[in-house]
Amino acid sequence: MPVHGVAVTVPEPWGTQLQQARDAVGDPMAAAIPPHVTLLPPTLVEGEAVDQFLDHLTKVTAEAEPFDMVLSGTGTFRPVSPVVFVQVSRGIGVCEALESAVRSGPVARHLEFPYHPHVTIAHHLDEEALDRAFDSLADFRCAFRVESVELYHHEDDGVWRVVRSFPLGADPARP
Repeated sequence: MPVHGVAVTVPEPWGTQLQQARDAVGDPMAAAIPPHVTLLPPTLVEGEAVDQFLDHLTKVTAEAEPFDMVLSGTGTFRPVSPVVFVQVSRGIGVCEALESAVRSGPVARHLEFPYHPHVTIAHHLDEEALDRAFDSLADFRCAFRVESVELYHHEDDGVWRVVRSFPLGADPARP
């Protein structure tokens, strides 16, 4: 089933650090989902819509400029949703604009909750594990330049795999 997502991938060395932290609290999805800031959650895209969606992503990312992102500290969606995350403290507005632009194209996706850019580090775990995740990265901080967004394919095995990178600010006429 062709399920895709669009995200800002957290680069190294922080990606591995966040993935290890997710694994350390027992999140079974730690190895399957690379640390990222979601712009489009897993969404079914099939048939002719795939090419239209790829064209749309090319245009959206060409119009966006690279930007600086800072991740700092932890947050949670509890009690509404059993999620602990690392907060985006710089780059929020750009992520919101990108998310809105991505969802304004040929692929419509209803969101269960209002969009809030973040990096999930624990999901659907017991309260003790969620508390450990929250505390373990409370002092986490990293900064990096976002120069692309990635299109992920969500496989039946639950693993997210990058299938294409879309550079920000790139001329769509260039190969």
